[in-house]
Amino acid sequence: MALAALFISLDAYFIGIIQVLVYAGAIMVLFLFIIMLLDLRAEELRKINWIASAGGLAVALALIIQIFSVVGSFPLAKQPFPPLARYVLSGAEGSTSDDVHRIGLLLFGNYNLPFQIIGIVILVATIGVVMLSRRETR
Repeated sequence: MALAALFISLDAYFIGIIQVLVYAGAIMVLFLFIIMLLDLRAEELRKINWIASAGGLAVALALIIQIFSVVGSFPLAKQPFPPLARYVLSGAEGSTSDDVHRIGLLLFGNYNLPFQIIGIVILVATIGVVMLSRRETR
């Protein structure tokens, strides 16, 4: 989230959003495969330790207060980032190119072969994980 916020503060909105989507998707896939690979059984319920819960809440609250006090005392954090210069499309004079257009031209122009190879490698890895996590019927 912090890296995505940095990209968004630099007016790279597309890269910031993709950062969140890719990592959120990776975490969801990770949880999915962990659930598939583990043999989950019902656990017995444990009693809640109220002293430990209150201590954890106090530490979390102290951390949040500390973060806000440090950010609030930093003078550059209150100033907006200056706008970046926009790139002009080569064909249309006066129109500006957005992040999606530039990244699309770069990915599917200069880096088309590596983009396709990475897609195939990810597909093979996904099929391999599904085959390894499959349970045999006895």
